[in-house]
Amino acid sequence: MEEQIVSKDELVEMFSLGVLEDDKYKGWVLYGQEIQIIALHETDPKYVQDVTNANYYKLVPIKN
Repeated sequence: MEEQIVSKDELVEMFSLGVLEDDKYKGWVLYGQEIQIIALHETDPKYVQDVTNANYYKLVPIKN
């Protein structure tokens, strides 16, 4: 899997469809691959109040 950028709505849809799962042992899992989810904010990070409220998110595979 390669890095990909998705919108907040797409991320929510991926969770609701079960494509993206929150595994209590592995963390976030997308198509069987453990990933990191990084919030991409359009404002300077020092002004961000809520780190979970971004318009876009980067999904990055974790190398094992």
